[in-house]
Amino acid sequence: MFYACVRAVVALALRLFYRVKVNAPGEAPSGPVLFVGNHPNGLIDPALVFILTRRQVTFMAKAPLFKLPVIGWLLKGLDALPVYRKQDDPTQMGRNEGTLDAAKGALVQGRAITIFPEGKSHSEPELAELKTGAARIALNAAREGAAVRIVPVGLTYAEKNVFRSEVLIDQGAPIDVTAFLPADAAAEQDAVRALTERVAEGLRAVTLNLEQWADLPVVRVAEQLYAFRQGGTLDAERLRLWARGVRLFRTQEPERYERLRQHLSSFGHRMSLVQASRPEELSVEYRPGNVVPFAVKTLLRLVFGLPLFALGLALFGLPYPLPRMAARRAELDVQATVKFLTAVVVSVVWWWGLTAVAAVWGGWAWGLATFVLVPPLALFTLSFAERWDEIRHDLELFFTLGNRKRLKARLLAEGERLAGEVERLAEEYRPKLDAPGASPVAR
Repeated sequence: MFYACVRAVVALALRLFYRVKVNAPGEAPSGPVLFVGNHPNGLIDPALVFILTRRQVTFMAKAPLFKLPVIGWLLKGLDALPVYRKQDDPTQMGRNEGTLDAAKGALVQGRAITIFPEGKSHSEPELAELKTGAARIALNAAREGAAVRIVPVGLTYAEKNVFRSEVLIDQGAPIDVTAFLPADAAAEQDAVRALTERVAEGLRAVTLNLEQWADLPVVRVAEQLYAFRQGGTLDAERLRLWARGVRLFRTQEPERYERLRQHLSSFGHRMSLVQASRPEELSVEYRPGNVVPFAVKTLLRLVFGLPLFALGLALFGLPYPLPRMAARRAELDVQATVKFLTAVVVSVVWWWGLTAVAAVWGGWAWGLATFVLVPPLALFTLSFAERWDEIRHDLELFFTLGNRKRLKARLLAEGERLAGEVERLAEEYRPKLDAPGASPVAR
């Protein structure tokens, strides 16, 4: 009951904080499962597992978290297992044997476990070297007859510390641990290393895993141009293949890569100057037939939405900046955790505070109405704020491109030329990226 309540509250709060997308099979894996994920965003990463699966999952967390006032209470209530790290307290390392035995026992009983084998949260663009603990736990459980599967989980954040940014949860193909069982004790270390490397391959398949952050805008613009050329939409799986292709392209043809990188970066910069976020926006034609419906729709939104939005701003304007202020001095990989936890606490306190004020001022009827209406008003305020950003972008695009026809035409021509070059590059490198379980670049 406690787990179900925590899962429901945290999953809802995360969907309010982020725009969450999930790429996973319809049914959650059954039987003994070890979910392994990349770890770029502190406590947010394990919390996203609540959205990925409805199964009750046993979490493994670093021991110092169990001493924190609220987080420690939650972890103990969720029956999480403490991991004792050398950098936290070298004298406690021996206690990990009990943790590993408990994790093995959970898998033998057919339960699910979540672990982040990088061993730390970080903000580097590629996976850190994986620890062998996940492989050891899985092999120990498989040795006792458990049909353990390891499921890679990729977490890709558009801007991990930004409210209402996008996060993609991508579930990879399960890894059958039984196939890695050693024939005898002498082969144990080789089996652990082989399984750890297989887990690393699985994680690399569901994460961007860039060598350097400078590659990210190149990957994004390349995918935008390819989608523009193909007449389709942006594809998260193809984006990861672009990341793999960029690594290979830079290694094999560094000079050609550098020329294309400069062209793509320059094109992306010039698009931003005319307020266009995607290449296809350069080909938009503004005629009375599509401008009039846009104007009417925008006017109706403003007439009916602005009064409620103004009320929401008046009620929530004071607590809204508090999460951002609380995270100001935090390191990048824990900023979102601080923001999220602060937002949850502040939202609940503010909600009950408004309810109490209404009850004292207007009686129990006003208090009840406030208690019921404040959450939907808060959600509407957030939704309207997002839509307002979209409306503002559309208006800026209309006025900017409408008055810069020559620049728009030049950029469109350049975009089409670059799109052709990117398409040829995709065709050239697609065979080199083909591997068991991998999708081709062009889909």
